[in-house]
Amino acid sequence: MRLVFAGTPEFARVALAALHAAGHDIALVLTQPDRPAGRGMKLQASAVKEWALAHGIPVQQPRSLRLDGSFADDARQAQDALEQAESEAMVVAAYGLLLPQWVLDMFAAGSGLGCINIHASLLPRWRGAAPIHRAIEAGDAQTGISLMQMAAGLDTGDILLSRALPITPQDTTASLHDRLAVLGGQLIVEGLACAHAWQPQVQSAHGVVYAAKVDKAQAALDWRLDAALLARRVRAFNPAPVAHTAWQGEAIKVWAAHAIAPDATAPHPPPGTVLDVGAHGIAVSTGSGTLVLTELQRAGGKRLGVADFLRGFAVVAGRCFDPPGGPAARPSHP
Repeated sequence: MRLVFAGTPEFARVALAALHAAGHDIALVLTQPDRPAGRGMKLQASAVKEWALAHGIPVQQPRSLRLDGSFADDARQAQDALEQAESEAMVVAAYGLLLPQWVLDMFAAGSGLGCINIHASLLPRWRGAAPIHRAIEAGDAQTGISLMQMAAGLDTGDILLSRALPITPQDTTASLHDRLAVLGGQLIVEGLACAHAWQPQVQSAHGVVYAAKVDKAQAALDWRLDAALLARRVRAFNPAPVAHTAWQGEAIKVWAAHAIAPDATAPHPPPGTVLDVGAHGIAVSTGSGTLVLTELQRAGGKRLGVADFLRGFAVVAGRCFDPPGGPAARPSHP
């Protein structure tokens, strides 16, 4: 099948490679413009762009697809390229730009296959920008991939095909992302092979949950919260933006941790209090239960297991980690 592919990060690159390996003719790739990245903030091409150019596939990088917007010239250039591609469908995976109605109409007009989105959740749960992060944070037992016929709303289109994937207690966003990326590639190849038999299902109005974009402020560990939730956030924000806290004003990233359920018979020091320090972990009191930190990183340092971390950084039992907002935000205790 002759296709246009729109996507940007590694999740999308895996799907693009799977389509190419399955013999589909990728006429054109749309991806986000190059962005500054790394310590030198040099412009860096997306994973999709790098793969497409390495395989001789034309690439367009419009800043917007709105014909009436600030980057109308970009949009018109992309429109011309899409028309010249004469493809049967557009496959979209983590593209990062909204598709305006003219794009949806263009692909619905030909074979009728339209624009097909590879979405990393079991819709209608976790519509939006960060479905993998939010599924782990919420403690979901499973997630999956949905192939969706794209419509004007945010992830509101009809479901063409879906497949579930369990979330393990050890999964981070990094590990779950990689498994979902492979599943997404498999499912789009399977789905296009049986496109003639699609029976689109309207999404239920019940169970709709939005996966809001994650920012760094949300990754600050608030010790007043439940230890189980904090442990899930550590996994959810790995590899980015990474859960973090501070000790006497020095920032510390927390890459791995686990929760211990509350003990009603034990004393309960203020949240953030270090209960125990050892090679097994740094045990910290929370609003309910204990969070044991097992992999940490100082600013400018390497990720280290707790035993190695403690060789170069002193954490003292009985003292407290800083609350979100710094030491000044800590309430006084008589």
